[in-house]
Amino acid sequence: MNINMMNGKSWNFSNMSRLTKWRYFTSFISLTLMILSVTIISVKGFNWGLDFTGGIVTEIRVDKEVSAKQIEVLLAKSSQQEVSVISAGEPGRWVLRYSQTPTSGDVSAKALDITEVLAPLKSEVQVLNTSIVGPQIGQELAEQGGLALLVAMLCILGYLSFRFEWRLASGALFALFHDVIFVLAFFSLTQMEFNLTVLAAVLAILGYSLNDSIIIADRIRELLTLKPKMPIADVCTSAVKATFSRTMVTSGTTLMTVSALWIMGGGALESFSIAMFIGILTGTWSSVSVGTCLPELFGVNSEHYRLVPVSDIP
Repeated sequence: MNINMMNGKSWNFSNMSRLTKWRYFTSFISLTLMILSVTIISVKGFNWGLDFTGGIVTEIRVDKEVSAKQIEVLLAKSSQQEVSVISAGEPGRWVLRYSQTPTSGDVSAKALDITEVLAPLKSEVQVLNTSIVGPQIGQELAEQGGLALLVAMLCILGYLSFRFEWRLASGALFALFHDVIFVLAFFSLTQMEFNLTVLAAVLAILGYSLNDSIIIADRIRELLTLKPKMPIADVCTSAVKATFSRTMVTSGTTLMTVSALWIMGGGALESFSIAMFIGILTGTWSSVSVGTCLPELFGVNSEHYRLVPVSDIP
């Protein structure tokens, strides 16, 4: 009996040590990829969408048999640029998004003559409405979007500072930066269009990543209070083990939902779904790795969460 118990303790210690090494290793990978991501963003920049650069949005109605690919090919050939063709929610109704086309004098800009461009389809083309987003409006949207992201980060920083001691809060905060930078780096590397939909996904990722980080941080704080003599490395590893199944179930079900949006949501939700998919993966990864290793590096211990004795209360 005693031998079995000793073997069990040895096995648990071996497992704990192995998990601790994995946390350190994944944190090193995260830090390396984060530096690489910042470099990619600095060098390549973003392919800003019409929401930020300005352009033309036209809604049309054609025969139900006409596909988005047929429309896209004709528009791309005529405008010499990539044109976004998105379903407007009913058969035969489409929303076209493209940059302004310069005139022969290159002085002003004009919208495409959609009826003329789509004439080879031999279908009645009805232009329902056309709106132009100027560069000035696009710049304002970019500034407002950046401001929204900054305010969200500051609010989260304030919440974490109130909820946890700064050493423990630092892990959750760094995990947020980690997740956002990874998503931004992906769009910079692939040069996929960065529009307001992607910005909305980035804001959603902030909330999702924060949820995972707070659950693990709560567990670390609880263990520091209950087992003050336990080494901090074992505390962080135990917190990860205690919340791992819950984290995997939550991430797995959320990924299933996002995957369904990606596959069946069409072009309108593609960029949002991709950003959310990457954000969920990196959010789960960062909560387990950098979210637990940074507080350990800063030396968080039970003294920072020591309960005040009843005799010391005035």
